[in-house]
Amino acid sequence: MRNWIVLLCLFFMACGSKVALPIVKYSNEELKKRTFEYFWQTTDKQNFQVPDRYPTLTFSSIAATGFGLSSYLVGIENKFITRSQGAERVLSTLKFLSNLPQGPAMSGVGGHKGFFYHFLTLDKGERFKQVELSSIDTGLLMAGVLSCMSYFDAENNPIEKEIRQVADALYRRVDWQWMMKSNGVMSMGWHPEKGFIQSEWAGYNEAMVLIIMAMGSPSFPIHDNAWSKWCATYPVDTFYSYKNVQFDPLFGHQYSHIWIDFRGIQDSFMRVHNDDYFKNSHNATLSNRAYCVANPMKWQGYHENQWGLTACDGPINRKINIDGKERQFYDYRARGAASIQIVDDGTIAPTAAGGSFPFTPKESEACLKYMWETHYQSLVGEYGFKDAFNLTFKNEKHPDGWFDIDYLGIDQGPILLMLQNHETELIWNVMKKNPYIIAGLRRAGFKGGWLKE
Repeated sequence: MRNWIVLLCLFFMACGSKVALPIVKYSNEELKKRTFEYFWQTTDKQNFQVPDRYPTLTFSSIAATGFGLSSYLVGIENKFITRSQGAERVLSTLKFLSNLPQGPAMSGVGGHKGFFYHFLTLDKGERFKQVELSSIDTGLLMAGVLSCMSYFDAENNPIEKEIRQVADALYRRVDWQWMMKSNGVMSMGWHPEKGFIQSEWAGYNEAMVLIIMAMGSPSFPIHDNAWSKWCATYPVDTFYSYKNVQFDPLFGHQYSHIWIDFRGIQDSFMRVHNDDYFKNSHNATLSNRAYCVANPMKWQGYHENQWGLTACDGPINRKINIDGKERQFYDYRARGAASIQIVDDGTIAPTAAGGSFPFTPKESEACLKYMWETHYQSLVGEYGFKDAFNLTFKNEKHPDGWFDIDYLGIDQGPILLMLQNHETELIWNVMKKNPYIIAGLRRAGFKGGWLKE
């Protein structure tokens, strides 16, 4: 059925026809299949890196490749691909990363000290222009690497054995200690032209999994007090009736939870508050949704089944007069709503609801279903949801509002992986077997729940 839809779409495009194709009814299974295909089909077949976006091709993203590695596990478990197909793709990806040149040169390398550059060229997989050596994006990549290391556990299968060996070596060579600043906090990155970035990873945001992996490293572990320093900057507040550690875009409440099941396990901070990070993300999602429903800035299209502010594409980066009122719009930006900051230009991203599926299954599914069936022709395509849309931004080119033409790898990943976690806890259960994740959690002071085992 899906192949006929694609062929019909191409036919009508070639003929210049504006005939609308029939809406395919929303289902979680259909969304998973299409979103998986983003990683399976658009990944480069020579270097096996995942493009940052598609169909606009710019560079590959190491974070998107991390999401892609975990997505292949979802593909296997849902029988979208065979285990051998997934294993071959994973091994090819890991071997390419392992063989990429590393070093302090400004070009011609893929990384340094085990870290990788944020974006890599589409052909050779080398540093793209002058992007930074990224700590968080390397962390997201390594989360995907470790998920494959623990999933492919067949003892007598040579491909799966090699996956474990290469994955382990990739993780062990990351010199987390080198990325730490003199104040004991990790830098966000490094440039060969000017050294370490002054910005640092202090809580609360998406970097929980990064700090935990760095603490669990057997080769370059960071200091025992790294987690307490992380927690020391937590801003706790109540926003739109929900109390949680504040961070405005929803991706910060989602990314680490893709790979770590925080239900029932507590660090010292959460023990004091009789809470856990899963409940914290539950409240953060409902807070974000409540803000959108209240819609204080009066953007078009916000309501109980159409919500979600996070980092995503946007229509344009400037102020425009809309219906007699000057409005500030943004292109790619981290949008969000919390007591510490509100960044809202009327742009909604499906990954906001999709990446929160385990926290708010009822609200997330209602939102995804409504957006799918209401905006199917403009927002949904062969790889699921396109990145974002804005119903307030209208002009001659966009009479019905702005709809993105691209899918983004780092926004597709949370939709697929969190939907799967909600259904079967796949990625969570895989990572519960990983010794480095367990070691990192315990060094950070997490206790209780599944860690008792």
